[in-house]
Amino acid sequence: MKKDNKEKRDFLSLIKDNFEITRGRPFPFGASIVRGGINFAVYSPYAQSVWLVLYEACVEEPIIEFPLDTSYNRTGHVWHAFIRGLDHGIKYGFRVRGSSEHNPVDERIVLLDPYAHTTCGGQIWGKPFTIERDGQRHTFRISTIPQNHFDWGQDAPLNHPLQDTIIYELHVRGYTIHPSSGVKNQGTFLGITEKIPYLEDLGITAVELMPVTDFDETANDHVNPKNGKKLMDFWGYNPISFFAPKAAYAAHNANENQIVNEFREMIKAFHQAGIEVILDMVFNHTGEGGKNGPVYHFKGFDNKVYYMIDEKTGNYLNFSGCGNTLNCNHPVVRDMILDSLRYWVMEMHVDGFRFDLASILGRGRNGEILSNPPLIERIAEDPILAKTKLIAEAWDAGGLYQVGDFPHFQRWMEWNGRYRDDVRRFIRGDRGMVGAFATRLFGSADLYQDDGREPYHSVNFVTCHDGFTLQDLVSYNQKHNWENGENNQDGADENFSWNCGIEGPSSDPQIIKLRNKQKRNFLTALLLSQGVPMLLAGDEFGRTQNGNNNAYCHDNEISWLNWDLLKQNEDLHRFTKTLIHFRKKYDMFRRQRFEIKTIDGLPEVSWHGLKPFKVDWNNPQVKWLSALYLGLPAKNEPDVFIMFNASPHNQTFELPAIKSNKKWHLFVNTAETPPDDIYSEQKAPRLANQTKFMMEPFSSAILLGK
Repeated sequence: MKKDNKEKRDFLSLIKDNFEITRGRPFPFGASIVRGGINFAVYSPYAQSVWLVLYEACVEEPIIEFPLDTSYNRTGHVWHAFIRGLDHGIKYGFRVRGSSEHNPVDERIVLLDPYAHTTCGGQIWGKPFTIERDGQRHTFRISTIPQNHFDWGQDAPLNHPLQDTIIYELHVRGYTIHPSSGVKNQGTFLGITEKIPYLEDLGITAVELMPVTDFDETANDHVNPKNGKKLMDFWGYNPISFFAPKAAYAAHNANENQIVNEFREMIKAFHQAGIEVILDMVFNHTGEGGKNGPVYHFKGFDNKVYYMIDEKTGNYLNFSGCGNTLNCNHPVVRDMILDSLRYWVMEMHVDGFRFDLASILGRGRNGEILSNPPLIERIAEDPILAKTKLIAEAWDAGGLYQVGDFPHFQRWMEWNGRYRDDVRRFIRGDRGMVGAFATRLFGSADLYQDDGREPYHSVNFVTCHDGFTLQDLVSYNQKHNWENGENNQDGADENFSWNCGIEGPSSDPQIIKLRNKQKRNFLTALLLSQGVPMLLAGDEFGRTQNGNNNAYCHDNEISWLNWDLLKQNEDLHRFTKTLIHFRKKYDMFRRQRFEIKTIDGLPEVSWHGLKPFKVDWNNPQVKWLSALYLGLPAKNEPDVFIMFNASPHNQTFELPAIKSNKKWHLFVNTAETPPDDIYSEQKAPRLANQTKFMMEPFSSAILLGK
């Protein structure tokens, strides 16, 4: 879209008569609305010339450019200008002329401000805003300037204790875009806001949103070989901005103020329901990709500052698996990351962050592993971030795996990938897993106790966005990613899954029963483990991706939550919800310490096998385990006995003795047909046999001594 010459002449006349450009200030970076106008500041150390480019609207052709004087409009490595008379409605960008070594891009490209708090060009999902260059169309973004006016009322951080946290991971668009979602504003921030009553009833305490900063969902060259349709970058792990919310996630996004304010309305509504919001941030790479990738900002401002570059070849170092790696421990990049985090906390009121491929944050400028990474320490010690939740995905695509060893400074939690793998292997009946399974149930002391951390530093999960859903975990032995257009070569090959006898969907009653047991077994282990449990959205009602374990590219039924499944699988939802509320009720499942104390002379937590206090830890044939949690007499809590039988045979457990005034009651038995798979505490039936309990193959049970 281009403006006609008359409109351009009128605007230029307005500029000439009412606007004045002066030197401005080099700080803060970005565009700042100050009295009388707007200050612009951008870092570009090796730029020979910089132009400030203004747009009246979100259009391809700018309305005017201001060349910045190399002495007057430059302080150190920062280019800056103040334009008197401008207001927040203006759009802008920068053009840069530099050396081929540090700025290897066409100076005609208008660059996005790395500090832009909103962007223009991505308002319509799936419809790229493009500009023509040398006969080709390229996706394009323009920087915009929102007003910082929003009535937060009395909103304040919730600061739920870590041990009380229950995380629910979801995708903003995928959660409500399906026609069955029943919301008005499908696929948006307001759409998930409409689901707050459901989430509140489920009992989770925090939502973890997959990337919400701007990205180009159309930046995928693959097509679905099944139907020939173009695939998308649906997940959003190729950020264009670290500050700007994705405009297409706003239901009303005609201007920049609507975008940021809808995000704030969402945060405020979640807080009113007592639910925290955690953002999944991608600081390890950007959507600019490698040498042949698009140009949005960093490649033009300074390629060697923002990215890790091989000094010999000039190629991008690739520890992210996505073509480039952000140079996180360069001081300027460190500051930008911290500024981003502070912005989301101060101005957007978010409660925490999950850091994608966080081990990259601990690499030096040449990719070396740092023993005391300054960025990770600065995030941990930053006074503004002091109460926020910090969660590391403690590995990267360069082979660095730091689960249990991530530099934590007593702050960082970790996605516990070892929990996922060990629990999956035990539940499916692998040999020799009983010791590892017990360790994971009790908070992974082998990973966290030795360096002074506690169980709540472990974020436990069986499934997440990256991999099988819970339904698929018990329905497929292999990944089925053929529709990703990569010949089934993408996604993890080893999933520790088990199809229970038939690959994919089945109508066999015995297969269905076994799968239902296994799903409940996983949920029982997850929700009663020490640490912080994380659920994948839709697992509580049997969501499937048809065996696809890398659905990053599907904006369709594969990735969308089909809410009709909630009605079909209400029994699984009820099971999950009841266990969540049971966990929240009793401190014994939300321990703050690894140390085990005694209650009336007995350990408050003890391990058992088929006989009380007898576990054959070293026998690989043993596939069963039980644990006894003693309730606090002062709180009139029940004793809780949890049993797992991951063998293909019936197993009879001898029940531990409890006080004479208490009797064992059946709370959970995953072998039973719903609704008898789980009871309310009040209606849990008393066991006729108080000394023994027979368990079916591949089942779990919980007894309450009360």
